[in-house]
Amino acid sequence: MKIGTHVIEPALVLAPMAGVTDRPFRMLCRRLGAGLSVSEMTISDPRMWKTEKSRTRMDHVGEPGPVSVQIAGHDPQALADAARHNVDHGADIIDINMGCPAKKVCKVDAGSALLRDEALVARICAAVVAAVPVPVTLKIRTGWSRSERNGVAIARIAEDRGIAALAVHGRSREDRFEGAAEYDTIAAIKQAVRIPVIANGDIRTPEQARQVLAATGADALMIGRAAQGRPWFFREISHFLATGKHLPVPSREWIGRLLVEHLVAMSGLYGEAQGVRIGRKHIRWYCEDHPDADAFWRSISGETCGLAQRRAVARFFGIDDSVLALAAAA
Repeated sequence: MKIGTHVIEPALVLAPMAGVTDRPFRMLCRRLGAGLSVSEMTISDPRMWKTEKSRTRMDHVGEPGPVSVQIAGHDPQALADAARHNVDHGADIIDINMGCPAKKVCKVDAGSALLRDEALVARICAAVVAAVPVPVTLKIRTGWSRSERNGVAIARIAEDRGIAALAVHGRSREDRFEGAAEYDTIAAIKQAVRIPVIANGDIRTPEQARQVLAATGADALMIGRAAQGRPWFFREISHFLATGKHLPVPSREWIGRLLVEHLVAMSGLYGEAQGVRIGRKHIRWYCEDHPDADAFWRSISGETCGLAQRRAVARFFGIDDSVLALAAAA
């Protein structure tokens, strides 16, 4: 798949997830098989760009290209300005958020709330595309509500305004993350436009990845929650799609080493105190499929020292403390 001049290979994309897809996680997913990783959404309000949260979200140091940055808002000019700002700070692709169903986003007429105003969608897409010299992509849902699945109309508007690729989550704004994703609308969108279409929603196994590609005819897949605690999921999908066979399950020791590396990277980005706090949810995701995970989580959930947190993780996964020094030096 190509987005502008960028070849996305393999055609597997890490979905933008607030509080999850920071630079350490994006880089792990790229290394472990994602062809593209999209950043957490950054707000279009310039007053927020100098906050600590925005600073870390816009930090792309050492990140392999192409760097895709998602922006969110409802004002076309503000979104155009945000696009220019992020291109100036290293973005190779700008992604517009019209898919987030969160109340705090929709109540300010951003995210998937925009889908109910097709004229505004057109103005936003045109303004952002005109503002930057890099490809602009769009993330949407199947429609504003279950009874108003206007995804095909939105897709045609986006293509007409110069959007380079479209990611579609198989639920409406009304559905949030409830029920099952549906793929008929994504298939209809794929038939309606010539730009690449990326299918998203309920892809939790390599078999489901193959089924979604067959059902939609999509050019690529976008993976979100299934990659939490499992950044190697991308290479599992790639291998299965290519061979019809599953890769061996990663060893407990390998997963533990990867988690320690991930925790070190988060402390490097955020500082130890915040890195420890943010790292807790990742620890829970990495550990949840292992025996005694609940007891381990209860024992570590209040830990405030980064080194102690990593030592506990090493013990849980049965790896030697020497890995801590190696990870810190990496």
